[in-house]
Amino acid sequence: MPQIIFNPGGSTVNVPAGSLIQEAARKAGIEIGMPCGGQGRCGRCAVIVESGPVRRRSTIRLSAADVQAGYALSCQTVMDGDVIVTVPPQDKIERRLTSDKSAAKVTLPFAYNSERDQSVRAFYVRVDPPSYADNTDDLGRLSRALATQHGIQNVYATLGTLQQLSEALRASDWDVTAILEMDTWLSPSGPPRLITVFPGYTETTWGVAIDIGTTSNVVYLVNLESGEVVDTAADYNGQVTRGEDVISRIIYAGKNGGLQELQTLVVGTLNRLIERMCRRQHIEPTEITKVIVAGNTTMMHLFLALPPEVIRKSPFVPTINHIPPMLAHDAGLAVHPEASLDCLPGVASYVGADITAGVVSSGLDRTGVLTMFIDIGTNGEIVLGDGSWMISCACSAGPAFEGAGVQFGMRATAGAIEEVWIDQRTLEPTIRVIGNEKPRGICGSGLISLLSEMFITGVVDKGGNFNMMSGSERVRPGEHGGEYVVAWGRESADGRDIVIAKVDVDNLLRAKAAIYAGFSVLAHSVGLRLEDVQEFIVAGAFGQYLNIEKAIQIGLLPDMPWERFKFLGNTSVLGAYMALLSRRARAEIAEAARKLTYLELSADNSFYDQFTSALFLPHTDITKFPSVQEALAVKEPAQADPT
Repeated sequence: MPQIIFNPGGSTVNVPAGSLIQEAARKAGIEIGMPCGGQGRCGRCAVIVESGPVRRRSTIRLSAADVQAGYALSCQTVMDGDVIVTVPPQDKIERRLTSDKSAAKVTLPFAYNSERDQSVRAFYVRVDPPSYADNTDDLGRLSRALATQHGIQNVYATLGTLQQLSEALRASDWDVTAILEMDTWLSPSGPPRLITVFPGYTETTWGVAIDIGTTSNVVYLVNLESGEVVDTAADYNGQVTRGEDVISRIIYAGKNGGLQELQTLVVGTLNRLIERMCRRQHIEPTEITKVIVAGNTTMMHLFLALPPEVIRKSPFVPTINHIPPMLAHDAGLAVHPEASLDCLPGVASYVGADITAGVVSSGLDRTGVLTMFIDIGTNGEIVLGDGSWMISCACSAGPAFEGAGVQFGMRATAGAIEEVWIDQRTLEPTIRVIGNEKPRGICGSGLISLLSEMFITGVVDKGGNFNMMSGSERVRPGEHGGEYVVAWGRESADGRDIVIAKVDVDNLLRAKAAIYAGFSVLAHSVGLRLEDVQEFIVAGAFGQYLNIEKAIQIGLLPDMPWERFKFLGNTSVLGAYMALLSRRARAEIAEAARKLTYLELSADNSFYDQFTSALFLPHTDITKFPSVQEALAVKEPAQADPT
């Protein structure tokens, strides 16, 4: 078998002839990111072939000079003999900074009483030890104590609990706290399930609320007695190295071993977050006995290793929307193995549990006011309604607003340009960089800000074409048409000019057009106009950093009074938190999932027309954006800097 040597480091592995460089790297334990899921579209997995016979199936994103220098896409290049490869430094996937103080920001969403609201509860019991006169079995003995001391009848246990029960009772001298799951959403009247017994008197029971986002995972650690969020943690979803959007991951899951790898990556991320919080709070992960999970439909499938291919195939029907209750060990979570695991319900292939959780946590399901709810991420999920009725859709925005698909796009981490202002007269930019470091790229909020500023100042026209006669040296020809230099190489972290090119602008226009078209089609489908919407809820982490004015100026959001917009942050994890605390909240989420009507945009003949109309800045019909009309009317013509 051919031998491949990876530099720097000199790691060496043998693989069958015809293997991809990426496969050999994985075998060698070398991480090479594949934001497009190994489709050869992003160019981020490029390596340098120093010597040896290789065949490049694709050279997309590589110039002729790159290929001449030995660059190859590791996901598209096979080895026909011994090869030496150099792996360039990989972009770091930096953990979002979280603080213990963030837990203080999460307030109880309602008046909470654990005895009334909580399904997982602790009961201290003194169990009579066995004797020759009383040879009742251990489970019967514990059940009898629960009945006489707490009035709880008909307790049952799973095999896993029974395997630990006898030792646990005797080790604690028959003095225990029984952790019971009193009911589930599928069986609201019980009977109670014995999860475990802890020695002596245990005052606190613990649960976690989880949001599995395509980009990042968020976990709340919750005291189930008080309802308090005592700690939070967040990190990038480990799957991002195998695809930055759901379609890329679905494709990757269909490759040999891909599904199991993606599940391992996301469960590993969650387990690290849980362990981190438990260490800070001086508890053991096995003390966690209840878990609620929200996420989009693809993320839920990958979390449970359900094959997701059907999600992207017409007629776009997932394996399951309402996932039945299960045990934590079924998914590999490092909490108590018999802990209750409840995955919140979704609606359709592209409207998942993150949206049903968000609908309830935002109050949309009971608002009484015509409201539009939007969660902007790699997809744009939209809900319209007033609580008595709700209709939803999803538009494939792609990951452009998360920095992918843009040459200098990046996530919102240190070194990312997050805000841009362009001088109307000189076309010189002023930038704000996360962490006050030298810029390395542009994150989603920065891209929206930049596109808006370029349009308002005349750097680009309504079709996204660059004004090559602007007189500014920052507007220049590039490899992919015109481009604008946001930061010169002498100012950047790696010495390269940071630019936005015509191909990048086109990607952003397609992303914003898909979302705006979704708004329009959803409203028209029920005989309404966008102007009729009284409240506009923007959910998701990205929404927290969205500049309303800039988003309106590019046509991402409809032009309406700013006071109608509400930014609520991560409504998915808040919904999971509510379900963790309350049977009633969990039932409301299930009811919201049943009430939500789903509109499949690909089957709606008007979507393409609306999408095409929105492929301009801000829109083909400028009268839909009166505030942008006004801004354009007062702008001065761009001039060259007289200095």
